[in-house]
Amino acid sequence: MRVRVPRAKVLPLTNDGELSLFVVGAGGAFSKKLYQNNFLVVKGSEHLMVDCGTRTPEALSRLGHPVTDIKNWLITHSHADHVGGLEEVMLMGRYVAREKPRAVITAEYEKVLWNFTLKGGAEYNESHDDIGLAFGDYWNVLRPRMLKGFPRETYEVNIGDLNIKAVRTNHYPEQATSWDDAAYSIGLILDDRILFTGDTKFDPDLLKSYDRRFKFEYIFHDVQFFNGGVHAGLEQLCTLPESMRERMILMHYPDSFESQAKRVRDEGFLGFAKQGAFYVFD
Repeated sequence: MRVRVPRAKVLPLTNDGELSLFVVGAGGAFSKKLYQNNFLVVKGSEHLMVDCGTRTPEALSRLGHPVTDIKNWLITHSHADHVGGLEEVMLMGRYVAREKPRAVITAEYEKVLWNFTLKGGAEYNESHDDIGLAFGDYWNVLRPRMLKGFPRETYEVNIGDLNIKAVRTNHYPEQATSWDDAAYSIGLILDDRILFTGDTKFDPDLLKSYDRRFKFEYIFHDVQFFNGGVHAGLEQLCTLPESMRERMILMHYPDSFESQAKRVRDEGFLGFAKQGAFYVFD
């Protein structure tokens, strides 16, 4: 793995074919110094934006891109730091670029995202024969297919040469005891090499069962600095085997993350995801 900060004023959306993750933002939901935990995956001529929080359009603009430059989007769950910028994406696509971006989304989650998050600000921008707009008026939809034989609900889709597997996680509500009684949220497996957990509680079963199958090279994992709630606590992550911690890069952290830098190093983690950097996997 190589970590590099791009020098160009405009962030490249293509590369020579290597798998790359660019950290558009690495901060938690309430960070004021960092952008929210939204990542861009780039491989060859294709790219995929993972999540679009309230500050993502601003972050992309500072990287030289209006939201209309991003052609593929995948949303992990419906909290504002992951979906708050989507209305801008939709309106800019329909009324400025006149081009629909592509949404990688299951039929189940499309209904949830539209009816409970996006519909209020998007349905009645137009009315045709007294019928408003729908999700498909704003997006080209790419459906992942469900896979069999996995420990929990797992989907797969390809964008060019990039393979993405989406795995259900246990993020919220706090009272949910497993992924199947939690609200919809997913982590991602990229090219069967990299695990990106998205937002999740501490879930050793997720990590161990999928690591046995894929033997991940690296794991980008959600973290907070206390136990409880709907994220994985650093103290909890420290109980994982050293062989797993030494492959783990921590993300979705609060503004106070530097206060924990020494402990993170001492416990054998690879450190905190660096906002504004590419992680390149040759």
